[in-house]
Amino acid sequence: MLLLFACLFLAESVFAANIQSRFSSFAGEYGAGGGTSFSYSGPHLNGPITALRIRENPSHILGIQIKYGDVWTEYYGNPAGTLLEVHLQPGEHITQASGKFAAYVNELTFLTNRGRLFRFGQPSGTSFNDFPLDQNGILRYVSGRYSSVIHSIGFHWDRNPFGGCVHCAQVEGKEPSN
Repeated sequence: MLLLFACLFLAESVFAANIQSRFSSFAGEYGAGGGTSFSYSGPHLNGPITALRIRENPSHILGIQIKYGDVWTEYYGNPAGTLLEVHLQPGEHITQASGKFAAYVNELTFLTNRGRLFRFGQPSGTSFNDFPLDQNGILRYVSGRYSSVIHSIGFHWDRNPFGGCVHCAQVEGKEPSN
């Protein structure tokens, strides 16, 4: 009986891991590396991404900060440069990230399920484009490396654990739903 229970538990664990791996995705970091590593894994459990703060100079992305729900995360990067802040609308999620890099991350562009595009930095270097493998995936958190600039950046995608529909049309005056 104990052996049967152990086998069922193991089979359920493998099944749960397979389900999780189908929905979450990460393609690796874009950029040259170097610097100190950072990750917003952990703070992403506070809620969906609701805002971004990006610092830029005429050639590079200098820093990043993400707001989850009502909580701003730690800022990673250089406090100099121009600070840009964007807020997502209720029910809006980031569904694609792209940009350019050389020795550092030079440009970041985010596309949302509402068709809004947020562009930061300068369009020079090698292009990248990242998006979730699952069609209902959204950007959950970012990781990378930084010092006085963002050296590299990676995007972690998964389904929205906080509910709501990612790709459905919003009915006027009502929030999207599943």
